[in-house]
Amino acid sequence: MFVEGEMDPRVTEPESFREVLQEMDPAGTSTGTSTWTSTWTTTVVLVPCVVVLTAGLFHLYGAVLGLLSKTCVRNKVLVITDALSGLGRECASVFHKGGARLILCGKNWEELEELEEELAKNSDPTLTFPPKLVLLDFGDVSSLDEAVAEVLDCYGCLDVLVFNSSLKVRAPAQTLSLETDRRLMDNNYFGPITLAKGVLPSMISRRSGHLILVNSIQGRIAVPFRATYAASKHAVQAFFDCLRAEVEEYGISVSTINHTFISPSGPGARPSRSLLSLFYSQKPRGVSPDEAAAEVVKTLNHKRKEVLIAPSLPKMAVYARSFFPNVFFAVMAAGVKSSAGND
Repeated sequence: MFVEGEMDPRVTEPESFREVLQEMDPAGTSTGTSTWTSTWTTTVVLVPCVVVLTAGLFHLYGAVLGLLSKTCVRNKVLVITDALSGLGRECASVFHKGGARLILCGKNWEELEELEEELAKNSDPTLTFPPKLVLLDFGDVSSLDEAVAEVLDCYGCLDVLVFNSSLKVRAPAQTLSLETDRRLMDNNYFGPITLAKGVLPSMISRRSGHLILVNSIQGRIAVPFRATYAASKHAVQAFFDCLRAEVEEYGISVSTINHTFISPSGPGARPSRSLLSLFYSQKPRGVSPDEAAAEVVKTLNHKRKEVLIAPSLPKMAVYARSFFPNVFFAVMAAGVKSSAGND
């Protein structure tokens, strides 16, 4: 009989875990140890291989997606409004190299010709089409019928239309004249919808097409001192949201891309220190033209209906406006006071 805490002097403690195994199964110890060693060696070898293989597959997947994104517009007729802007130029470069039949629109004919020469210089003429140029000014609504006819006459049809123009103003609502209000509405609302209505019959008859509206985040939320601008962006956002449902039966896709700010290619203005700048500042919360162009390509390739390009805080503001409106309004009011204090 043994007393707890004492050990029989005749019993010796095994020197290692292997001796314990030998006591349990003397015949199978060598086999078990060998199997365990083999399994461990196999694991050590296979895990890095699996990691490398997985990384390679992800890289290949990304490369294939990139290739598909660049070739999804090959031979398609694609219109870019305000092709002279930073985003317009970037989209023109990407789609031109992708083999699209580009129709570039802008207000200045000389600058459009310069852009055409630049695209030709940076591309292979055997793989690309010379762009066609159309003068287009959304501020002059009365001239849009003629511009629509010219766009349709370029190739006789239209596959993709990227709405990329915008007129901005920042001022207290009571200081803006009705003339300024009308000018913003013409550029940001009446102009784009007039062009959309002009090309829709052609798309409906062919039962295909894609309209992409590049719109401000102001189409989703409203920031103080941009009342008319936000109103125009809300209006055009609502139009394209309604249009999406109306033309889906004809095989026409409608996409909206909302961004905080597209940074200019040159040095930006010094950012404001007001509270509102957290929601709507040029840098660092803006996106570069190449980043925005990449989103346009993805939207076209995957036919995404709605895209929001914004950092976390502006995205939170969009959701707060829907679910916690009183909190959102309080933050905006505090931003106005903060802005006034910094003036």
